[in-house]
Amino acid sequence: MTCVCDVCFRHCQIEEGKTGACGARVNRNGKIEALGYGKITSLALDPIEKKPLYHFFPGSIILSIGSFGCNLRCPFCQNYEISWSKEAFSLADRCSYISPQELLMIGKRYQSQGNIGIAFTYNEPLVCYEYVRDCAKLFHEAGMKTVLVSNGTASLKVLDELKEHIDAMNIDLKGFTDRYYTDVLKGDRKMVMDFIEEAVRYCHVELTTLIVPGENDSEAEMRELSSWVASLKDEDGRPVGRKVPLHISRFFPRFHMTEKKPTKVETVYRLCEIARENLDYVHPGNC
Repeated sequence: MTCVCDVCFRHCQIEEGKTGACGARVNRNGKIEALGYGKITSLALDPIEKKPLYHFFPGSIILSIGSFGCNLRCPFCQNYEISWSKEAFSLADRCSYISPQELLMIGKRYQSQGNIGIAFTYNEPLVCYEYVRDCAKLFHEAGMKTVLVSNGTASLKVLDELKEHIDAMNIDLKGFTDRYYTDVLKGDRKMVMDFIEEAVRYCHVELTTLIVPGENDSEAEMRELSSWVASLKDEDGRPVGRKVPLHISRFFPRFHMTEKKPTKVETVYRLCEIARENLDYVHPGNC
């Protein structure tokens, strides 16, 4: 029996025993399940600024975990080994399993070293949102903080499952043209914008835009992107967008995009100047 996954815009029709495009959701007995539930590929104590979050408990550290799989196809992916390469799609049987309860115990163990909670990061966490939800709920009940680092390519139904349990998000707004999202990233810009628009109503949100030469580096695009961010409103309809931090990061050749040169530092700083026309907190990255 073929089932349809409703996590993102792809709406993968998945045959029994097979996985969707993300490599992390499987059809089992006529039901879509998270193949990567509790299967951890990466675990580290990171500075909160590495997420990057500059305006959420700055100077703290947070336990950070990753699983496998992603629903985008960014040709410059920094974590392709666990995201969408052939190697990533074979990780299901080779990962360590950590239950939500065990993860909480690990998080508590590192409180003595300054750990404030848990960050779901490295691959795309929302392809296994059920694990994020279950773990974040436990961490909240224990009085610890929860962070999601995501590409934002998920339905509002998924966000509804998480919004009570997540304190802060860094969401990639990778560009501001449909061409770039569709042709280069194999994604959906509107879904990401809808996700961001809803997320700012419920938790602290910071955004990241990686500047790729010749793709999303024009002043006009950054002016349009930052203007849209500035228009965001909170749950009561009050404007909050100017206060949403934006991280504008420098690209370096990676994975399937090695022919391009790194983004010029002066380009990043110029685009930061443009974004500051609309936003109060703009930070250059990788410079």
